[in-house]
Amino acid sequence: MKKIRFIIFAALTFCIASSYFVFAAEPTDYKTIEWVELIPKDDLDALLNPPSYLDEIEDGSLEDKISTGLLNALEASADDRYQQALISTNVIPEMDGKAVRIPGFVVPLEFNDEQQATQFFLVPFFGACIHVPPPPPNQIIMIKAPQGLHFDNIYTPFWVSGVLQVETTENEMGISAYSMQLAHSEVYTED
Repeated sequence: MKKIRFIIFAALTFCIASSYFVFAAEPTDYKTIEWVELIPKDDLDALLNPPSYLDEIEDGSLEDKISTGLLNALEASADDRYQQALISTNVIPEMDGKAVRIPGFVVPLEFNDEQQATQFFLVPFFGACIHVPPPPPNQIIMIKAPQGLHFDNIYTPFWVSGVLQVETTENEMGISAYSMQLAHSEVYTED
């Protein structure tokens, strides 16, 4: 669990650091945003300042196992601000209805007959929801893409554009606190 929490911490740190880079906007009315803009300050502060007890968990111990760690996180979340932030659905209300463009990785949920993703989670780092625990729900966007999104592999990041909605969605892969109808997508490049 220590390694997993480090991965989450490192991914959030990367997201915050990358928000300082300036990306050129595509020739539309979509505002380019970074993941850090979707998380309330108190949740971000809690995640960036993990409690010291995480350092005491030995690699390979019972507490280090994912399933045990997730159960402990749910039990501890009632009075632990860090654990609360890991499962937070708190959002930035001002983002509701905003036309945005954001980079991320695809976690496919549904496909059409051409094997294109018609619903997927967009997440800030590779492997989220599949190989490592998911990011907090306020760092996941449920994307609805009736036209389908073709992608060759899950390692490829994309820019996605659309109107962001504050809407909680839950399924077996995770929980998202935002949603978007896909208007435009392209393989990620630093503009």
